[in-house]
Amino acid sequence: MAIKVRDRVRAATGEGEAEAEAGADEDDGGAGAGEARAGPVVVQAAPAVVTRLQERPRPVMEATPAVRIDKWLWAVRVFRTRTAAATACNGGKVTVNGVTAKASRAVKIGDIIQAYTGTLTRTVKVTALIERRVGAALVARQLEDLTPASEYEAAREQARSTVGQRRPGTGRPTKRDRRILQSFFGNED
Repeated sequence: MAIKVRDRVRAATGEGEAEAEAGADEDDGGAGAGEARAGPVVVQAAPAVVTRLQERPRPVMEATPAVRIDKWLWAVRVFRTRTAAATACNGGKVTVNGVTAKASRAVKIGDIIQAYTGTLTRTVKVTALIERRVGAALVARQLEDLTPASEYEAAREQARSTVGQRRPGTGRPTKRDRRILQSFFGNED
């Protein structure tokens, strides 16, 4: 093997065959015909071989930054817990660019996300990627809220018009209030 490599190197550098034969005698494993070995033979690679290897372009794969959607929705406070975000994703309540997304889907900058949170559907555009939860004041840097104002109004109206709730500060129902409620619901004793 060493002879073949040496021959290729000498052929590439232009050295003569006489030197190649002399080198072949040295590789026989011992001294030949009374000659003593002077030392190790150093083989240098030909410049043509090195430049050919250097010219070959190497593929460079740049990783595009991406974060799991459930982690991102939790970090920007769309959902209170990451488990709630994952459940919503797996339940089909979250879409990315119009396509239903699973919890493990990667989110990229510029994606438009629609998430149904129980009372309203929030539409946001991703402007930055984060994996850790940030304070409410810093959330505005991470997303652009595209949710129409009518969505927020509908959610507020639904929260106000809950049936069966007493006004704040009225305290516990009295015996008379209890009897009125029972007659209203048909539970007369």
